[in-house]
Amino acid sequence: MITVKNLSKHFGGIKAVDGVDLHIDRGSITGLVGPNGAGKTTMFNLIAGLYQPTEGEIVLDGEDVTELTSHQLFHKGLLRTFQIAHEFPTLSVLENLMMVPANQLGENLMNTWLKRKQIFEEEKTLQAKAEEVVDFLSISHLKNESAGNLSGGQKKLLELARTMMVDAKVVLLDEVGAGVNRTLLKQIGDAIIRLNEERGYTFCMIEHDMDFISRLCDPVVVLAEGQILTSGTPDEIKSSDAVIEAYLGKGIKTEATN
Repeated sequence: MITVKNLSKHFGGIKAVDGVDLHIDRGSITGLVGPNGAGKTTMFNLIAGLYQPTEGEIVLDGEDVTELTSHQLFHKGLLRTFQIAHEFPTLSVLENLMMVPANQLGENLMNTWLKRKQIFEEEKTLQAKAEEVVDFLSISHLKNESAGNLSGGQKKLLELARTMMVDAKVVLLDEVGAGVNRTLLKQIGDAIIRLNEERGYTFCMIEHDMDFISRLCDPVVVLAEGQILTSGTPDEIKSSDAVIEAYLGKGIKTEATN
């Protein structure tokens, strides 16, 4: 689904991403892990069109999308969530979801006078879709709640729900489990698995919780100092000396394994 070739991003003399080759298979849930400063978020921002690469190529579903913006990629079905949720706090959960699809008739001022009936019908369709989404994610009890009143974990579920309003092909999840209690984390994990298995979503996720990664992801790719250190199954990654050293440092690793 996504192929990254020799991808680099330099900020002055800092090589945040340095010559990365990466393949994200269609229908997979790929984990992207690594110590702080490894380049994971920069990699996501490059794939999602928020940054332009210094060099390299990004291919989405067979199409070169290296120079496309995040807005253009959105229309091609590639969405990115953020570690800090981006909700409209004063709008309800349903209203947040209904805002997602682009090019709605009501966005044009003239249409509010000339196409009132069409706008009403479109909003009914969007509300029905939003109702279906909250039911799927088991958050229908929150549908009329202001998004600003949600807990951190509930906002992460809302972020996931937003991707369902446009039937995304690929979703990049940035630390969806950060700061989330274990009960909601299980609910989020269940939703990701269902979207993957029942609706064919392809996921790539940055995460520090290796238990969460182990439950959801195969393969797991390890990034360190802007380059891919290794990749493999969750068990292979957790037992890798190179990965332990990258996270803990050589001296600490020796103590930890004694």
